[in-house]
Amino acid sequence: MQLPIIQQRKYAYVFSGLLTLASIICIAGWGLRLGIDFKGGTLMEVRFTETAVPTADVVREKLGAMELQSLTVQPTAERGMLLRYLASDETTNSQVLTTLKGIDPAVEQLRVDFIGASVSNQMQSQAFTGTALALLGIALYVAWAFRRVSYPVTSWEYGAGAIIALAHDIIITTGVFSLLGHFSGVEVGVPFIAALLTILGYSVNDTIVVYDRVRENLLRARTGTDFEGIVNRSLNETLVRSVNTSLTVIIVLIAVAVWGGESVRWFAVALLVGVGFGTYSSIFVASALLVSRFKMKFPKSVTSV
Repeated sequence: MQLPIIQQRKYAYVFSGLLTLASIICIAGWGLRLGIDFKGGTLMEVRFTETAVPTADVVREKLGAMELQSLTVQPTAERGMLLRYLASDETTNSQVLTTLKGIDPAVEQLRVDFIGASVSNQMQSQAFTGTALALLGIALYVAWAFRRVSYPVTSWEYGAGAIIALAHDIIITTGVFSLLGHFSGVEVGVPFIAALLTILGYSVNDTIVVYDRVRENLLRARTGTDFEGIVNRSLNETLVRSVNTSLTVIIVLIAVAVWGGESVRWFAVALLVGVGFGTYSSIFVASALLVSRFKMKFPKSVTSV
């Protein structure tokens, strides 16, 4: 028994269109809440004595009264701790050190680095360029990989379908973080860019698995076979594999988001959103676009290859 996935593609288009539109409105209206990596600030490393090493939550609670913006606390080896916050003046740094001495009078300041705006602007430019180049590279790879399947949909159209599905995943993930930034104060930094690039890799991998099965079935198909039926059969043949693979990744990411600590929590949440929608788009968007493109290229009376 085959599920009529492709035959119900119009519902997927409406669902994806509404989510993408809502995400674009959130990004345009609220933008992203940028963290220290993009706006500049201070990176301070300290080391506590062996008998008075606090947890990150304790340090965060003690510094809470100072209302430092974009504060992150990350424990390191050797009883150390990395503190990041937006302020970059000596007065604030002295107050931070004084507060930490309230926890451990012998705490040692190992270094204080200031992240300037020029570095942050360069990082923004590199993040945008890296994402654009990744999308271009993926389109070129898909077009090359499917060069043997030139009919009824060209290899470039496979690549275009994959890129539209990837853009769908990235826009929705960014929209979710725009929403979280506006209502919950969640900030984005370099880990968020790393999460977006990871989502690109995961999502295109899932899409290519489905495309590859479409290619195999097309090469085996006899003349006169229904193209829409071939794509739907290919989806059904890979559906269990796609869902099971994604579930194993999602279970791990949930564990990291819940128990992995503050420093990796939002990185894991970004991957959770991206992997979830990446799996959805490879099934309901990328493959459906092949059928929609086929119907655009050929008259309504033609349904077979």
